[in-house]
Amino acid sequence: MRFEHLIEINDPLNPLIEPLSREQVWAGLMYRVDEPTVFLPGLERCVILSRSADRVERELHFGQVRIRDTVTFALYDWVCFESAANAEHAGGRLTISVGQPEPGRLFLRFAYETTLPEGVARGEFLQVSEFVKSAYRESDVDTVRIIRMIAANGRPQ
Repeated sequence: MRFEHLIEINDPLNPLIEPLSREQVWAGLMYRVDEPTVFLPGLERCVILSRSADRVERELHFGQVRIRDTVTFALYDWVCFESAANAEHAGGRLTISVGQPEPGRLFLRFAYETTLPEGVARGEFLQVSEFVKSAYRESDVDTVRIIRMIAANGRPQ
């Protein structure tokens, strides 16, 4: 299954939303790379296995389940989380792209690729697919909420 959606970060027409800079949003995304327990309910800890200028290898600990993932990124542009399949986890990919179509406007595009079947029009797979999409949207809204909190107050402890 492939699923994409946008979340608007800055809306110049809504004075109730504090605008964030691309740098603030990027700092929040990089915090998600380094401290994913703040963003992922159920994640007990994260071990950074290796790091380079544009890549981080991690092991995520959800109770007894261990998931290895690789995070790649292009500064201020996109970050991609790709998890390896194992006996407890099917694997998948999330790419978060930062878009700024015009000055003052800022968006995050969340693009998921999973092993769920694509194009099943009825039955149980459709229900599961819609449930997963809804959960992804909620998680992504939470990500933006946490990024806003970090921008306003600094990193949570």
